[in-house]
Amino acid sequence: MDFFQILSEDRIKKAYQDGEFDSLPGLGKPMQLEDLSGIPEDLRMAYKIMKNAGYTEDDRRIRQEMMNIEDLLKKCDENERENLQRKLNEKLLRFNQLMAKRGVKTNSSLFKNYELNLHRKINK
Repeated sequence: MDFFQILSEDRIKKAYQDGEFDSLPGLGKPMQLEDLSGIPEDLRMAYKIMKNAGYTEDDRRIRQEMMNIEDLLKKCDENERENLQRKLNEKLLRFNQLMAKRGVKTNSSLFKNYELNLHRKINK
């Protein structure tokens, strides 16, 4: 064992003896392990890091769909605009729900409404 491993083991033992781990959430309960069997073993660590940082496949997919709808909105005629705007609002709501589950506050709907109001005023 190297010096740092011995030092860290000693600190962990001391913290355990001092009772610093007694108030941790989930103490005495089984751990909720995540099923990562669908992710290749060499990518699991990167997946966990990105997920803990707030980036998941669902987020990426919804953001991509919102960008596609925004592009279509810029190029569509008035007949399609209402339908696309409804779809964009649904995606935005879903995205905000995902972020709220993680405790991340977004004000993306405020920015979208502001942007739409600007476009309306400019195009009048």
